[in-house]
Parts: sequence; C-alpha cells; structure tokens
Amino acid sequence: MYRWLCTFAFAATLGCASAALADEASNGGGFISELKIGALAHDVPNLWSGFQVETPAADVNVEALFRPVYANAYSMLRPAIGATINPNNQTSHGYADIRWTVTPNPLWYVTLGIGATYQNGLTDPGDPGRKWLGSHVLFHPTAEIGLNLDAHNNLSVYFEHMSNANTQTSNEGMDDLGVRYGYRF
Repeated sequence: MYRWLCTFAFAATLGCASAALADEASNGGGFISELKIGALAHDVPNLWSGFQVETPAADVNVEALFRPVYANAYSMLRPAIGATINPNNQTSHGYADIRWTVTPNPLWYVTLGIGATYQNGLTDPGDPGRKWLGSHVLFHPTAEIGLNLDAHNNLSVYFEHMSNANTQTSNEGMDDLGVRYGYRF
C-alpha cells in the first residue's frame, strides 16, 4: 500500500506541475509543448522482456513533453517526463527521457526515446507474482507511432520497456503497450 501511495503522490505532483506549466505555455510560450495521457497494458508478454509475471491491468500513463532542444522541418528532439501508474499495487514508475520525433508528413509521426526510470517494484527474487527488475533505477527505451488529428490533437500507439540491461543479477524487464491521446500547445 505504501508503494502505491508514493506512486500516486508522485503522479499527482507531476500532474499539478504539468498543469501549471501548461497554463504558462498556453499564455504565450513556456516550457511544455505537449501533454499526453493514455492507458497501457501492464507487463505485456511476448515483447522485449518475453514473458508476463505481474497481473494484467490497464496502467495510466501521463507525460509532459518540453520545448524542443533541436528541431528542423521534419524532426525534433524533446525532453519528456512522465509516469506509468499500476492500479493493482504492482510495479509503477516515473521517468525522464529524451524523445526524437520524425514527422514524414503532416498526418503521422514516429517517436523513439531513451532515458531513465525509477520503479517501485521488486529488485531481487521475492514474490513469484512480481517482476524482479534488479534495480530501482532502470533504462527506459520507448517507441510511438501516432496520427495527427489536427494542429493540436493526436492519437498514438505507445510502447515502453524498462530493464537494467543485464547490469544486475536479476533483469526480468517489463513491457507496457497501449494507446495515448496528446495535446500540443
């Protein structure tokens, strides 16, 4: 219960900070260029980590993407912060990434990212119903393909993985996959 409360507190803090910065962005510029929210299938089997241990659930994903640090006509590089919250008191995490978005045409885009995440799950063997991730701080590669509905709204399919890249004895890894809605300022 303590882990779930800590994760909820982190997500609430992130949401409030994002809302405050988004308000600044909508009033003439600011730090945030886009906010995303979505539902992700938790610990999806047969992807990068290969197998499922934790109970299937619909995780909530929230994310803020900042102004680009680099941009040209077809791509941009942006920092991102976010959280994926599991409602069943299993593994949740908060992350900070760098995202490279390529927009080959105005209708769709592809985004790849890499960063670090802090997860509240198990690090070493213990509960057989939980992933053993080896460390609380993990690598966080992501991929997303999206459809631009108009200048502000988009829908996407989003994949995230977290693992320690075999730097620890335990490294079961975890994959989440789902859909997200984004709003660009």
